Amino acid sequence: MRTSPGDRVLALVARAADLADVRREVEANHDDNRWWPTAVTDFRVRMLAAGWSSRVSYRMIDTYARVVRDAAALGFDALADSTDAEVASLVAPLGLPRARIAYLRSLSDITQQWAKVGLDPATGPLDTDAMIRSFAEQVHGASYKVAQCALLYARGYHCGIIPVDSGMVSKLAPALGLPLPPGPAAHEQMRHHLEAAVHARPSAYRALAARHTLTLPADAAPTWWTHLVLIYFKRLYLNRPSPRLCPRRPLCPAALDCIHLRP
Repeated sequence: MRTSPGDRVLALVARAADLADVRREVEANHDDNRWWPTAVTDFRVRMLAAGWSSRVSYRMIDTYARVVRDAAALGFDALADSTDAEVASLVAPLGLPRARIAYLRSLSDITQQWAKVGLDPATGPLDTDAMIRSFAEQVHGASYKVAQCALLYARGYHCGIIPVDSGMVSKLAPALGLPLPPGPAAHEQMRHHLEAAVHARPSAYRALAARHTLTLPADAAPTWWTHLVLIYFKRLYLNRPSPRLCPRRPLCPAALDCIHLRP
C-alpha cells in the first residue's frame, strides 16, 4: 500500500522528534532561536539577519549571534547609512563581505519602497507565496530559501512558514520520497509539501510537540516546531549519514534502527 507524502512527513517527524539529541536542539531553539533571536524586534534587522545567516556553518553560531547583536544595537537605519568599509568590518567574522553588503543595500532599497506604498511584510497585502517570490526576485542574494527565512523571521516563528534549506532539498526530500523539480523552485515546492502536511493534521503534530518542553501558542499550527525537528534531524543524521539510517527509506517508515539494518 502506497503512502501519501503527508503520511511520510508525519511518520518521519514523529520518529525524529523522539530522538534525544534532536529533542535537545528543538527545545533549546524553539522559544528563542539562536539564529533568529526574539530580542531583535525591527523586522528590517530580522530580514537582514536571515540573509546574513547564508553560508554560515553551525559551528560559527556564536560568531554569527555576536554579529547579529552588534547589528541590532546599531539599528537598521544606522547600518544602511554606514560606509561599505564600516559594514565590511562588522561582517568580517562571517566572510563574504561584498555579498553581505550588497544584501544590506538591496534590503534597504526594498524596505524603503515598501514604506512608500504602505506594504507591511507581516500583514500584506501580498500573500506568503507572492511575498517570498517578490523578495527572492528583488533583493540581491536572496534565493527562495533566504526569502523564506527572512519572511518567517519578520512575521514571527509561528506564522506558518516552514523554511527549506539546500540540505533539506538534497537529503531530506529523498528520505521522504518527495519528488521535486530541479533548481531553486524545489525549495518552494518542498515548503508547500511540508506546510500542507502540518495543516492537514495539526492535532497530530500538536500532540507530538506536547511531548517536548516548550511554549506553543494555542492558536498556532506547529509549523515552527516541525521545521526545527526536520532541520536538526537533517543536521544530525543526514548531513553525515548515520549508520542507524535504514537504506530502504522512504519505503521503510521506521527510518532508523529498523530490521533492515540487522545482519
